[in-house]
Amino acid sequence: MMGHSHALSGVVGWMAVVPLLQGTEFFGVGFDLGSGEIIAGGLVCAGAALLPDIDHKSATVTNTYGVVTRTLGALFNWLFGGHRNGTHSLLFALLMGALTQALALWSDLAVQIFVFLLIGIAFNGLGFGMDKNKTAAEVINALVTAGITLALFTNDVNYTWMGLAVAFGCLLHFIGDMVTEMGVPLLWPFWKYRFGQNMGFKTDSKIERKVVTPLLTIGIILYSVYLFPWPELIPES
Repeated sequence: MMGHSHALSGVVGWMAVVPLLQGTEFFGVGFDLGSGEIIAGGLVCAGAALLPDIDHKSATVTNTYGVVTRTLGALFNWLFGGHRNGTHSLLFALLMGALTQALALWSDLAVQIFVFLLIGIAFNGLGFGMDKNKTAAEVINALVTAGITLALFTNDVNYTWMGLAVAFGCLLHFIGDMVTEMGVPLLWPFWKYRFGQNMGFKTDSKIERKVVTPLLTIGIILYSVYLFPWPELIPES
């Protein structure tokens, strides 16, 4: 799937699990998700839904932060055996989830930096930029991302769910790629079989552009109406 589809699936996916997580507790972490956590989680999950493609030199995530992400992309490509290998495995999702959860528990500053990076990746994946002026697009993206990150921070958003959102975003990426023709090696390095290979549609095909993307967009709108406490439109008499 294309970057924008992966990012949209991250937003929809997080919104879909919020009602299931609300009020529950896993490994000592309780989930009390207000509007700030829902918004932050959707953006974090959208950014994380692009992370597995960091092993590809042309991917959105690899080119979001210039030489930094390109260098990381080359490193991940080498460590995980090339594109759509190790970074598209359950092992990778668990590693990313564990890393970000450790950051969330270790340092408020570290998790804020990671949130900033993931939100920037999410916006880049969603296409919030200007193709004819890349520099201006990068500056605008950075400013908007910084503003949102700061707004979430000042509203005391709790990031104890960070690791779950990142791991879940990676899993959503795998599901998205499994419905395309190439499939993914979920059990790498123990078993390199590609689940979903030759069973779905082509990436950036009419199905993705005219069916999948619109449905994901509609899903975001519907979940927004359902999850957020919108003010009454009709005043009391």
